[in-house]
Amino acid sequence: MRSWRADGTSGRCGAAQAPLLKARDYEAWGEMNRRWLLGIAPVALLCLLLAVKAGSFLIVDTPQPSDVILVLAGETDKRPQRALDLLARGYAHGIILNVPANSKLYEFTQLQLAQKYVQDLPQGAAVSICPITGLSTKEESKDVQRCIEHEGAKSVLIVTSDFHTRRALNIFRREIPGYTYSVAAARDDAQFGARWWTHRQWAKTFFDEWMRLIWWKLVDEWH
Repeated sequence: MRSWRADGTSGRCGAAQAPLLKARDYEAWGEMNRRWLLGIAPVALLCLLLAVKAGSFLIVDTPQPSDVILVLAGETDKRPQRALDLLARGYAHGIILNVPANSKLYEFTQLQLAQKYVQDLPQGAAVSICPITGLSTKEESKDVQRCIEHEGAKSVLIVTSDFHTRRALNIFRREIPGYTYSVAAARDDAQFGARWWTHRQWAKTFFDEWMRLIWWKLVDEWH
């Protein structure tokens, strides 16, 4: 016997409509997913392209002939070597080597080691040491201003690690204006490369430098 519902439809007809309603629901859900994917795909592609280019963005390597070459403190191998190479190529007539004044390696201070390093250089007469106490690039820029003034320089060629170049250049232009700045990248394949996602250490350096750059642009630049 066919049963009838209060709405006038039979139970058998309602049962037949149930799979049809489910099929329509699945079709609507699938269409919604397709639209969502089409909408998110360009955003995902853009994010991927930005991530690929983000490593190269950190690097600025555009040295210009200047009154003096300034080697920022920190790395003590690739940076001084790049500065000496630029000196030999005639980019400047002298080098200022920033050295932490309060740092020690065993019983030796970094200043003592730097003095010995400069004494042993064939170009030692063209290299002066600038003691610094600041622990950030912003503080270092303030410390080194007196050394730049002592040299009578008006244009400065900054030498620092490749991943640090963009931030360093921006900081010096902001913190001690009145000079013409350019920057040269000292590359160290053990620490960083533009294809940062291919090596664990490169990725660590990449994220660390981007955090510092963002902090500088959002906070430190305005204080």
